[in-house]
Amino acid sequence: MAVFTEVSPADAQGLLDTLQLGELVALKGIQGGIENTNYFVTSQRDGATQEWVLTLFERLSHEQLPFYLGLMHHLAQHGVSVPDPMANAQGQYLHTVCGKPAALVNKLSGTSQLQPQSAHCAAMGEMLARMHLAARDYPGEQANLRALSWWQAVVPDILPHLDAAPAELLQAELAFQTHLHASSTYTALPRGPVHADVFRDNVMFEGETLTGVFDFYFAGVDTWLFDLCVCINDWCADLNSGVIDRQRLSALMRAYQSVRPLTSAERALFNPMLRAAAMRFWTSRLWDYHLPREASLLQPHDPQRFENVLRERIHKPLALDTWELST
Repeated sequence: MAVFTEVSPADAQGLLDTLQLGELVALKGIQGGIENTNYFVTSQRDGATQEWVLTLFERLSHEQLPFYLGLMHHLAQHGVSVPDPMANAQGQYLHTVCGKPAALVNKLSGTSQLQPQSAHCAAMGEMLARMHLAARDYPGEQANLRALSWWQAVVPDILPHLDAAPAELLQAELAFQTHLHASSTYTALPRGPVHADVFRDNVMFEGETLTGVFDFYFAGVDTWLFDLCVCINDWCADLNSGVIDRQRLSALMRAYQSVRPLTSAERALFNPMLRAAAMRFWTSRLWDYHLPREASLLQPHDPQRFENVLRERIHKPLALDTWELST
């Protein structure tokens, strides 16, 4: 989240009028993230105050966005706690604000748990499995836009900005992942619509109760294992070193598999896909750091974190049977 496009109170009121949501009370830009323009919006209708999140999409097109918004609505209708996009009188979730495609969703209750413990990881694991199963019959089709083909496209632009050691690692991992993605074992991985960005700051809690998952704008059809590994690399690892906390990992995996047990192909590719998840975010953070866009409140993330995660997964690979029976 960031602010690339300044939204005026009049612009916000225009959208509220279209959606018949009452009068604007407050409008505040959201700091953090790097993709879209985001604002907190407070409205009042018939004496009741409601809180929303307004997103203006800076890179995604009108053609791509129905997949994301439809997926969020589909999950909400299937009992998964996610922001539900507000539709206009014609039933459309995608709107236009300041000439940009936009959506308005309900603001989730709670706060992000930035230092998750085992109970939070267990709640996240169960929720992620439920999301995967609930999305199976979602009819939308759109590939993960930050998957292998994107890494292959942007890595050549990143390499000139790197020192020799990280450049060598980046090229070697890209070659490894290209070979892996062509394998029959990878092809056998179950897949469907995934969030693809389930970091701890995209999930809300009240105490140890998970109240919702948000920011679906990197979602796409990909392997469920990739989505799970993105989650593990954030929720179950030290943020500086990338070292896995085995208690948190065990809690998350036990909870996930209580809803959806992993297949044999997923078990075989567990560590390689942890590497893939690290590669994805190292690549995107390098790209945003070295080739940034201008934005009010923009704070690019440090790429070093996911270089550390990738090195840790390469030098200390995780096999499921080394920890999954521990308590």
